[in-house]
Amino acid sequence: MVRGTDTEVTYRYEKWRAVASGVLETAGTTFLLLIAVRWFEAGATAKALVAGGGSLGLMLTPLVVSGVAALGWKTARAASLLAAAGSGCFLIMAAAPKLGVFVAGSVLAMTASSAAIPLLTQIYQENYPEKTRGHLFSRTVMVRIGTAALFSDLGGRFLSEHVGYFRWLLLFFAATFAFASYCLARYPSRMLTVQGGTHPFRALRFAREDALFRRTLICWMLMGFANLMMFPMRVEYLANPQYGLTLSVGEIAFLIGVIPNAARLVLSPIWGWLFDRTNFFALRAILNVGFALGILSFFASSDVTGLLIGAVVFGISNAGGDVAWSLWVTKFAPAEHVADYMSVHTCLTGVRGILAPLVAFHLVRQISVESLGWISAGLIVASSLMLIPEIRLGPSGRPAKALVEEVSD
Repeated sequence: MVRGTDTEVTYRYEKWRAVASGVLETAGTTFLLLIAVRWFEAGATAKALVAGGGSLGLMLTPLVVSGVAALGWKTARAASLLAAAGSGCFLIMAAAPKLGVFVAGSVLAMTASSAAIPLLTQIYQENYPEKTRGHLFSRTVMVRIGTAALFSDLGGRFLSEHVGYFRWLLLFFAATFAFASYCLARYPSRMLTVQGGTHPFRALRFAREDALFRRTLICWMLMGFANLMMFPMRVEYLANPQYGLTLSVGEIAFLIGVIPNAARLVLSPIWGWLFDRTNFFALRAILNVGFALGILSFFASSDVTGLLIGAVVFGISNAGGDVAWSLWVTKFAPAEHVADYMSVHTCLTGVRGILAPLVAFHLVRQISVESLGWISAGLIVASSLMLIPEIRLGPSGRPAKALVEEVSD
């Protein structure tokens, strides 16, 4: 029996799970797509599916939340089972290294990982005090980021020896998922509160009824679509010989994984502190500017200096994005509906996460990657301008009491 308060136990296992999350993050952001490009020489659609694998899980989060509520499962148990399923997917991928199996396994494994996010947000809402939620979350994010940076380097060096060794990497990902499942099973958690029935898309009513939530989702859609178009293009830009950069697997992993994650590691506690104390919309606008500058500096340059600057700026912005993306609904939603609000947010993230890589990989056949970067930056700026009227609301974004009155009618 684990002793301690719910906050202490959650934080303890969350730190251990953060190690696993850091390793698995490199799978979704770097290594799976790198293997698809360098080993399987996958086409545009296959690469887009691998890049957008986790987005399917995000899109399905309303189904997951409603299903967990209907079954009466505790949120930690459901998250643990999803992690176990991800482990099984990686085992199958390692046993049958064919392109079709690899693409399907990548999609399903990353789906299992991302589908648990609203469940975890509900756990954070229940077990982390409001005044220190951003701080506690950012501390475990630092562990995840540090692990991701280290493993990006180690995994890159390993595959630099021979890309064909990727099956061993897949087996390690399977073991990491299994460890995450073990940790999640030990989180204190409760069953989800069911209101409005168990229809799989019942949570979407909050976007209809809550005007501020709806406007914020629209802004996030523009910014997110632009960012997710360029996210997988980083690997494509560095790994595909047609762009003439001729970098090794280790060098690509260094620019995609090590440098951004080092910047995230340094800045993550600062962003967590700011999240607890500043206006959310002002914070989001600042992050948007950072993402736009990072995209332009990375894709507008073919020399090492520009790539390094772009990687650093992206890492700094992504550090704040980790906190803002994961916790922002806790500033808007009634405590019992955090998972519902988060499922709407993650569902829409999944929609753009599936569409954006498909658009990017096919559009880049018609225009230059630099032009695509300018289009992406323009969308991000537009989303930032839409946030200006909301910055006046104050540090918490909106009084929780007003929100409860809006959504409880």
